[in-house]
Amino acid sequence: MILLASGLCWVVILRGGMAGIVAWYTFQIGVPLLGLAMLLVVSVYAVVKRRFDRTILASLISCAAAVVPAAWFFGFLAIAYPASIESTTPWATVRLPTNEPVKVAWGGDTLNVNYHAIVPDQRWAYDLFVAPYLTASENLEDYGCYEVPVLAPASGTVASSHDGDPDVVPGQPSMNLEAPFGNHVVIQLPTGTYLVIAHLQEGSVVVTSGESLEEGQPIGRCGNSGNTSEPHIHIHHQRQDPAAYPVNFAEGLPLFFRDHDGPPMPEGGIRHRNGELVATGMAVRHQKR
Repeated sequence: MILLASGLCWVVILRGGMAGIVAWYTFQIGVPLLGLAMLLVVSVYAVVKRRFDRTILASLISCAAAVVPAAWFFGFLAIAYPASIESTTPWATVRLPTNEPVKVAWGGDTLNVNYHAIVPDQRWAYDLFVAPYLTASENLEDYGCYEVPVLAPASGTVASSHDGDPDVVPGQPSMNLEAPFGNHVVIQLPTGTYLVIAHLQEGSVVVTSGESLEEGQPIGRCGNSGNTSEPHIHIHHQRQDPAAYPVNFAEGLPLFFRDHDGPPMPEGGIRHRNGELVATGMAVRHQKR
């Protein structure tokens, strides 16, 4: 039963789409629950029958192994959502969301440079810093990204915008799971897909739903609202409208940048060095035309 359930999940996962996302979470939640149930049944059977042979031992080990995927869901283990950048379409190629030089805190195709890759909708998301960053200060003004103008990365239509969430104290995770994007703007591209720009400053959002946007047009300022530990610009590309699908439950799509002094998909990375956090990602800047 466990092998069959796991195999079916992976067949659907590898086919992609929303069904693949459902199967992804089923593998992380449903299969472990089945494993726990079977573990209880086999254990009770072994005690009642006083039977502890190789078959029982193998069954117990198999049931226990089925619980492992739950560690992915609860964050004890990390694995990137299995979506191929080559076969996932449509791509979006846009400008950077600010004219300021940015450090790519997280971004890229692999988990070691982009922690977002564990969830489907943010499979190719970016977090962008402006120096100074990683200061561990509790003052918003000690972060270079705070109040930096945020610009529309591409022309499109404002699918939705939100303002009114407070900027939280930086230097520590806010753990805001109810409104993780905080103040944000969602832009529908001509492809019918969506760009999400999140963590904007309270009171700074200057666009409204239904408004047509031109690339480079101001949409707000960088803040520290939502699920965040310090001021930064979060941006990702997804197929479904975020207003209709919960966070972490949509198809993430590849996102590339143009008109800057770096590669189309600049990579990020944050590492511990001598007890301190160090940003090891690429530094890039928009090249004005």
